[in-house]
Amino acid sequence: MGSVSVREFSYDPSGMFARVEQGETIEVTRHGKVIAVLLPGSGTLGRYADLVAKGVIRLKATTTSDLDRVPQYAVPADISALDVLLAERAEGSSSSTPPRSSP
Repeated sequence: MGSVSVREFSYDPSGMFARVEQGETIEVTRHGKVIAVLLPGSGTLGRYADLVAKGVIRLKATTTSDLDRVPQYAVPADISALDVLLAERAEGSSSSTPPRSSP
């Protein structure tokens, strides 16, 4: 994982996106504080990108290590991930651990 300042990012945004396309995660900082995280389009969060874009779910991550703790659910291709999450919420099964897929 790399870290760049806003100024450095503004000098070469295409270069930063090229690094992300190669699989690198980049934290963008202002005055030493992380203000954005650039993630590759696929991977752990790729499955949820549509839901995030639509505003159905919102991820609150402060560092890339927080993103590693996002649960990964084993969801069959013919079932919506949102349906699985809503069904689990309706069951109130907060004490049971959902099935996780391997990274």
